[in-house]
Amino acid sequence: MSSAPEIPTVDEAGLPGLYVSARAGQLAPKGTSGDALSTLNSAVRAALGDPATRQRIADLGFDVPPTDQQSPEALGALRKAERDKWWPIVKAAGIKGE
Repeated sequence: MSSAPEIPTVDEAGLPGLYVSARAGQLAPKGTSGDALSTLNSAVRAALGDPATRQRIADLGFDVPPTDQQSPEALGALRKAERDKWWPIVKAAGIKGE
């Protein structure tokens, strides 16, 4: 994480393969038109391209994802990958929502 370069990576701390990330994204109701999603995504990408916005995000301790990861498809792929990775662990541990 660029905001805390002094903190060792998980690999450096002795837990290789344990990767957890925090990502913010915008979600829309199922059935939202492609045009509406495209308009929203364009506005978000424009905001994320603004230097002042990028600086504020960095000040909060977050990294702005690369532009190739700033799309509904990329967010969907990330969410699927995270579900696929963590669901077996959640299920095996018997974790339930409360």
